[in-house]
Amino acid sequence: MAVAADPAGLRRPTAELTSRSLPTFAWAPVVSAVLVVGAVLTLLSDEYGYHRDELYFRMLEPAWGYIDQPPLTPLLARASTFLFGESAAALRVPATLSLLAAIVVVALLARELGGGRGAQTLAAWGFGTAASPLIFGHTLLTASLDMVVWPTVVLLVLRALLRDEPRWWIVAGVVTGLSLYNKLLIVVLLGAIVVGLLVVGPRRSLATRWPWLAAAVAVLVGLPNLVYQATNGWPQLAMGSALSENNAADVRVDMWLFQLLTLGPPLAVIWIIGFVALWRRPAWRSLRFLVVAYPVVVLFVFVGGSQIYYAFGLVTVLFAAGCVVIGDWLAAPPGGGPRLRRRIAVIALVVVNAVPSAFIGLPLVPVAELGTTPIGDINQTARDAVGWETYVRQVADVYDALPAEDRASAVVVAQNYGEAGAIAVLGPEHGLPWPYSGHNELHRSGPPPEDARVAVVVGGTEAGWSRFFASCTTEGVLDNGVGLDNEEQGQAVLVCRDPAGGWDAVWPELAHLD
Repeated sequence: MAVAADPAGLRRPTAELTSRSLPTFAWAPVVSAVLVVGAVLTLLSDEYGYHRDELYFRMLEPAWGYIDQPPLTPLLARASTFLFGESAAALRVPATLSLLAAIVVVALLARELGGGRGAQTLAAWGFGTAASPLIFGHTLLTASLDMVVWPTVVLLVLRALLRDEPRWWIVAGVVTGLSLYNKLLIVVLLGAIVVGLLVVGPRRSLATRWPWLAAAVAVLVGLPNLVYQATNGWPQLAMGSALSENNAADVRVDMWLFQLLTLGPPLAVIWIIGFVALWRRPAWRSLRFLVVAYPVVVLFVFVGGSQIYYAFGLVTVLFAAGCVVIGDWLAAPPGGGPRLRRRIAVIALVVVNAVPSAFIGLPLVPVAELGTTPIGDINQTARDAVGWETYVRQVADVYDALPAEDRASAVVVAQNYGEAGAIAVLGPEHGLPWPYSGHNELHRSGPPPEDARVAVVVGGTEAGWSRFFASCTTEGVLDNGVGLDNEEQGQAVLVCRDPAGGWDAVWPELAHLD
């Protein structure tokens, strides 16, 4: 088909893909993206302070699993601080490495789809400087690992199909099995791929033994985690149900806009082009299953209502496909002038996306001014990383003000795992004891000792806590001092006395999943 009739190259055959003579990997631009993004993340990794999830991960003892997640991310948090020291920067090393690995994987996806140097460069620099990757690369979250795992699994599946090398299915099974230790959500990706293959093919791939061997390998690798889930009543399903109950109404509205904001609106143009091209390009006919897989995952997000970012991994794959289309478009004109102008336009698109993405995803705005900007409303991880040192000090002030005879046996009870994690990690330097909480996994650690008749309670109201104690009085209010409205700002610090019926009676009532 003539180029003039298809200016975006959506239908244009990709000779490299058809012959499977892959382009050379673009080492220089991809490695330079890795080095620059890695340097920026490292320089900024200690800014703002710990995120609430990071504090929670850090306080969890190593285990085969927890009620709200598998064991991998908390284990990485513990290992990273053991190796590099007790700081937010040290804890975030796995998140940084996840983004750097994801940059390489996205470039490899573009190459696997036939993209040359231009496509791989756009994939690496565009993805590495986009909004969600920077957020997940700066803060250690379970999504940080998903950011690299999902596109890696798709890359391996593509290699199995496009290269006719079925051994890549087995490697995909290994990666999937390891991913089960981070989230069971990877099963949704595999289910979406299977649906896509059944609907549009190539169905013959499912008629071979290799995908099923890969599934068996995944189960075998992830077996200890699966055994933990099965023997503990599948707590991940209970957690998913709790998240849906709390988040579904907002998720089902916000998820649609988030699809455009995942990488930033300018780059949304590229992944939408990739989505269309995967269906229309003759050379990509065997990849149409990805066009079906994406709405399947989006439908899962809508029905499940747990978190808005669950489709992020497949958006990444669509973006890599779009980069190939743009790379072909850049190379199409025979004259140097038009080609140069197109390159300048694409570079400008990436820069226009990268600048606001950096301010949204990275701690570039001084913390004292963060509350005057919309960044906290756009990026919840930013506002959830502010104020913990101050909050812990304010809790310590209430604890220290207790009479000596009360303080000797007093405990600290936190309403949520963020507050509990902050007290566990930052509290010892202020003389605070190890905290208790009914939130998620922390409830299973058990109640305070029965002889603890006084509790410094963080979060909630007198009316709410008075149901569980003979008396509760507000003795302080959390204030981060920078006017940033986050979950802890304005929460009460109470002193409660004499749990009604003892801690064994009160403790079951304090359990909550969210």
